[in-house]
Amino acid sequence: MSFFLKKGPYAIGVVEPMAQGAAGGAEARPFITYHNSLQRDLYLRIATELHLKRMLVGGLEKVYEIGRIFRNEGISTRHNPEFTTIEMYEAYSDYESMMNMAEEIVTRCAMATHGKLKVDYEGTEISLERPWRRETMHSLVKEATGIDFNSFGQDVESAKRAVRGLPGFVVGNSESTSLQACSSVGHVLNEVFETFVESTLVQPTFVLDYPVEISPLAKPHRSHVGLTERFELFICGREIGNAFSELTDPIDQRSRFENQIKQHNAKRAAMAKEVKSTEGEGDDDYSYEVSLDEDFLTSLEYGMPPASGMGLGIDRLVMLLTNSSSIRDVIAFPVLKIQQ
Repeated sequence: MSFFLKKGPYAIGVVEPMAQGAAGGAEARPFITYHNSLQRDLYLRIATELHLKRMLVGGLEKVYEIGRIFRNEGISTRHNPEFTTIEMYEAYSDYESMMNMAEEIVTRCAMATHGKLKVDYEGTEISLERPWRRETMHSLVKEATGIDFNSFGQDVESAKRAVRGLPGFVVGNSESTSLQACSSVGHVLNEVFETFVESTLVQPTFVLDYPVEISPLAKPHRSHVGLTERFELFICGREIGNAFSELTDPIDQRSRFENQIKQHNAKRAAMAKEVKSTEGEGDDDYSYEVSLDEDFLTSLEYGMPPASGMGLGIDRLVMLLTNSSSIRDVIAFPVLKIQQ
C-alpha cells in the first residue's frame, strides 16, 4: 500500500505526534495522560486528520500517513484500543476522487494477496470488481425501513416517533437512549442507519451524502442543502473507510465543532444517567468532555485549498483479505483481558 502511494499519486508520507494537545478529528473517547513539565493534559491521537490538513495549509498538496490510532472504548471482534489506519489528503480534489482511490487501494491489495478480485469471507463470496455500489444514506434507510427522512424537514420529534414504531426497535435499550439524545433529524437518521442498515451491506458499498449534523469536517453538498459530500465504505457489514470533500471555511468549521461538542456531551450525559440509574453510580467512561482544536481552526484562517481526504482501516481490510473473524487474529499483540 505504501509502495503504491509513493510510486504513484502520493510522494510524501509523514509521521505525526502520537501525544496531542486536543482530541480532534473524530468522535471517540481518548486516552488521556498528564505532562508534568507543561502542567497540561495530552491525548493519544484518535485520528491523524487535523495535522495532515494543516500540512495542506502549509503548501503540501498530497500527503498520507500509515500509523497507529488509539481509542479508549470497547473491545470486540471489530475493535481494539490500538489499531492501524492510513489517512490521505489531496488538494484540488473531491470525494469522487477518494472513491476511486479506495477502489484502487483495496483491489490492488486483493490482487497482491489472492491474485483475483473475488475473495471468500466466512462462507460468502465478496466481489471486489469495480465499480462498486453507490447509494445515499437516505435511500438505504428508506429501503430498509420504509421511512423517508426527507419528509421530516427539521422536525426531530416526528422523526423519533417514526423510529420508535419500527419493528425491532426496543424501548429501554442503548439504541433507545441514543435516540433520545439526538438533537436533529440527521442524528436520528444515523441511529437508524447504524441499527437497521449497516450490517446488511455485505458487498462493497459506498454510502453517500451524510447529514451535515454528523459530518462536522465535511464540505456542504453542492446540490443538496443539509447534506455533505461524504461517504463511508462498507464491506461485510463493516465500515472500512470514511472520506469527504474537506470543509475549508474557518467560520463554518468553528460553528460545526461547537455544535458537535454540544451534541457529544449531551449524548454522554444521557448515557451516564442511564448507567447511574441501572448500576447505582456513574461511570467514568461517560464523564469527560471534548474541546475545540484551536490550532487547527487558526490554520484554516490562513487558507486551505479545496481538498478531499480519506481514512481506511488497515486491520479491517486485512481481516477481509485473510478471512479472519476477529481483529485479534490480525494484530500480533492485541489488548486482552488480564487473567485473574
